Amino acid sequence: MMTTRRTLVTSLGALLAAPVWAAKPTATPMEVWKDPNCGCCKDWVKHLEQAGFAVRVYDTGNEAKRAALGMPQALGSCHTGVVGGYAIEGHVPAKDIQRLLREKPKALGLSVPGMPIGSPGMDGAIYKGRKDPFDVLLVAANGSSTVFQSYR
Repeated sequence: MMTTRRTLVTSLGALLAAPVWAAKPTATPMEVWKDPNCGCCKDWVKHLEQAGFAVRVYDTGNEAKRAALGMPQALGSCHTGVVGGYAIEGHVPAKDIQRLLREKPKALGLSVPGMPIGSPGMDGAIYKGRKDPFDVLLVAANGSSTVFQSYR
């Protein structure tokens, strides 16, 4: 009887010491510069937040920030972000940003030039399910780029 009581007390103590909830992972902080009236930018920010990013938005436009970061104008889009020391230009999918942060390549950042329909933020009901092919580019500090991920 003594062994059973000791086992019960030990088990009960372990149960009480265990956390009742699982720890929620910390959101990844990100800053985004965009036009205050751009709906697709708002939709892209929502896409990031749903993927676990804590986004701080500056509704001041993005051209000055893009230039300050050294992102080539030819790779530009309607919003510019900064996360983990990387520049993020345009409608880059959250999973590609997460991959960038995991792999940590030596680069300026990622870009989806223009505003391809079907990319995050450009995928609303107005587009009726249309998905144009696009590439996510890994941009080097010298402005050159290579394909990081293709969407076909």
